[in-house]
Amino acid sequence: MVVLNKIYTRTGDAGETALSDGTRVAKHSTRVSAYGTVDETNATVGLARLHAGGEMDAQLAMIQNDLFDLGADLSKPDLERDGEAEYPPLRIVAQQVERLEREIDAMNAGLEPLRSFILPGGSPLSAHLHLVRTVSRRAERMAVELSALEPVNPEAIKYLNRLSDWAFVAARVANANGSADVLWVPGANR
Repeated sequence: MVVLNKIYTRTGDAGETALSDGTRVAKHSTRVSAYGTVDETNATVGLARLHAGGEMDAQLAMIQNDLFDLGADLSKPDLERDGEAEYPPLRIVAQQVERLEREIDAMNAGLEPLRSFILPGGSPLSAHLHLVRTVSRRAERMAVELSALEPVNPEAIKYLNRLSDWAFVAARVANANGSADVLWVPGANR
């Protein structure tokens, strides 16, 4: 277990931070932006949990833990050297992606098919899940951008893609299984 006795270290005052392998990089690096946006996604999940209960809250709790794994994954460059590490690095694995897919399928089975685009809103939980969806999409874009520059675990990108899908379907479930969805009305303000 990590013990954090001192929160500030002053080591980042010059605009650099350390990756999990000790490498110092600029705080504006694509890698730091990617795992920072994953952290932001996790904060939005925490907001959604304030309105969730039962199974939805339990699933969101698992997602929060996954997102910490994902942040650790993205903060550790050099995938090829994983086997040489003193401790196996945390990486997102296919089973985490598959769990999200199973949950999406189970939630979606009880929903009527969409006949219109929907707007974020309806219930407080649904609105917060749409925030999770959009921030996780941004995290996915950052991870994809990083993957164009450096190796990235492909399961990490898949996880972020499925998470945004999960949040969309969960938002519909939170809106009385879609019956309270806010439908888009094209050209409504003309």
